[in-house]
Amino acid sequence: MHSIEEKRVYGDREGAITAYVASAFGVVRVRVAGDTVGEFGLCDRHPARGVATTDESVAIATDEDVRVAPLEDGDGGEETFAETGFGPAVAVGYDDGDLIAAGPDGRIARRETEAEEWAALEGEPVAAVRAIDGDLVGTADGVYRVHDGGLDHAGLTDVRDVSAAGVPLAATAEGLYKLGNGWMAVRGGPFDAVSADPQSEQGTLTRAHAVASEEVYGYAGDDEWDALPDASEPIVDVGYGETVYAVTEDGTFLAAAEDGWRPHPIGVRDVTGLAVR
Repeated sequence: MHSIEEKRVYGDREGAITAYVASAFGVVRVRVAGDTVGEFGLCDRHPARGVATTDESVAIATDEDVRVAPLEDGDGGEETFAETGFGPAVAVGYDDGDLIAAGPDGRIARRETEAEEWAALEGEPVAAVRAIDGDLVGTADGVYRVHDGGLDHAGLTDVRDVSAAGVPLAATAEGLYKLGNGWMAVRGGPFDAVSADPQSEQGTLTRAHAVASEEVYGYAGDDEWDALPDASEPIVDVGYGETVYAVTEDGTFLAAAEDGWRPHPIGVRDVTGLAVR
């Protein structure tokens, strides 16, 4: 396994953006431009259960607290993460700039952009929160939607991941679903992860991907999902920039190119998530 005690640079390029990889070793900042990976290194050493970012900040869920780092204009600054007082967290996400986090006890709370305090969302604690994206919360009991300071159960069961951009999607133990006139099955079989390009217009999908075990599917339009080239390792999460990015459980950062995935080991294991600024 490569060491990342020191920063490494592999052909840094202009126009790079920043991706954050959450892992049991901490959070790795990865600079990418197209399908080229540049500088990468640890920016926080707390083991992270999940990661989310906006243009203004990046947040991580750890066993101690939700930690947040403000981001300067442009990319490339040094992040300084600070505790927020939430307590142990298993998932984080952003909804219109507000931070939402879930604890291992099922507690879910919102922290408004300019606020320093957490406001608990009304409702009973939910079972085993697994993912947060936008106003969607994926849990062992199904999908919940954040609404008017509370949580509304929105259907499904055994949800493993959710995506709110464009058309809401859910990866479940029974299949991949999209939200239309209720939840509609897209593909059968257990799915582990789902992502859509956050630049998608409401009601449409442009780029979207779903992971089922070792298979990865890409949205091809007209409700069709095509199998993509084998990544050789199980993919944990997918993100979007100039091209499509992914990260594997064993710490390989992938960039989509014309000839398939281009792998870049980044020196961590037990990866839990990816967020692209």
